[in-house]
Amino acid sequence: MRAAVTGGSGVVGRPLVRTLVEEGHEVVALARSDGAASTIEGEGARVVVGDILDRVRLGSLVDGADWVFHVAGVNEMCPKDPANMDRVNIEGTANVLAACQVTKVGRLIHTSSAAAIGERQGTVGTEISPHRGSYLSRYERSKHQAEQLVLAGAGALDVVVVNPSSVQGPGRASGTGKLLLDVLNGRLPFLVDTTVSIVDIDDCARGHLLAASHGVSGQRYILSGASVGIIDAVALLSEVTGRALRPRYLPGWAAAAGAGVVEFGSRVLGRRPKLCREMVRVMRAGHVYDGSRATRELGLQYRPLELTIRRTVEWFETEGLLV
Repeated sequence: MRAAVTGGSGVVGRPLVRTLVEEGHEVVALARSDGAASTIEGEGARVVVGDILDRVRLGSLVDGADWVFHVAGVNEMCPKDPANMDRVNIEGTANVLAACQVTKVGRLIHTSSAAAIGERQGTVGTEISPHRGSYLSRYERSKHQAEQLVLAGAGALDVVVVNPSSVQGPGRASGTGKLLLDVLNGRLPFLVDTTVSIVDIDDCARGHLLAASHGVSGQRYILSGASVGIIDAVALLSEVTGRALRPRYLPGWAAAAGAGVVEFGSRVLGRRPKLCREMVRVMRAGHVYDGSRATRELGLQYRPLELTIRRTVEWFETEGLLV
C-alpha cells in the first residue's frame, strides 16, 4: 500500500510511520520544518515539504495514496494563541479532506481524539455516547468540530475515524507525558484526584493500521487500553520505579481557584500559563473510555498498563530525563 501521513514527526505520527515502513508499505509524510523532515526520513519515509494549510502541497502528498492518515494537529492546554489551534485542527482538516476528495484517494483515516466523544461526566465514553453539548477545553471543541466536519463532509470518500485516549509510552515527554515526568521528578507536588484513560503509543499506531485495513467506512473507533485513578497510577509509578511518590491531592475547587490566579498573572505578563482553568476542568471531569470495539472489530490487542508505564519510565531513563 502507498500511505500518506500528516503529522508524521509527532507523538502519534512517528510510531505510525515507523510501523508502516516496517510492514513494507510505501510511506510519504508531510514535513513543515527541517527537523520534522529529518525525523521522518530517519524512519524510512519520503518527505513532502509543506503545511496542512497549503492545499497545493497536500495535493502532492495524497495523490495516488491508498491510505491517507491525517494525524497532524495541535494538542495543548492554555494555548497562547487559541486561534492557531482552530486553524490547524479545523481548517487543516478541511484542507486534507478536500485534497483527498480531489485526488480520489483510497481511504482517509482521520485521527480525532477520545476527547471529541464528549461523554457526560461520570459515564463511560463509547463510540455512540451522546455528546454533552458543551466543551471542557478549546482543544476538545476543535477536535470535535473537525471530526464532525470529516464525517458530515466525506461524501463518496471512504473515511474512518480513530479516537485515541491519552497516548503514553517511549517518545512521549510532552503534554500528559510531561505530567508523568514531573510527578516522578517531584516537580508536581499537587494533583487532583481524577480518572484517566491511556493507550500505549505503539498500540495507538497499530490501531491506526487496523482501522485502515479493517475499519467500517463512516465509523469511529476509540483506542484506549486502560482507565485508572490518579492515586492508583501514582502507586503504580512508585512500584515500577521504587521511588516514594507522595503528592498531595487538592480538592477540585481549590485547584480551580489556584488555576485562575496563575492564569490571570501569566496573561498580564504576556506568558503562556503553566496552569489554567480549562486544564483543571478537564482534570476534575475525568474520563473513562471503552476501547473494546477496536478489539472486537479490528483485532487490536492492548498492552497491560503496567507494561506501558514501565516502557515509558525506561525511556525517560534512557533519555536522561529523570533526576
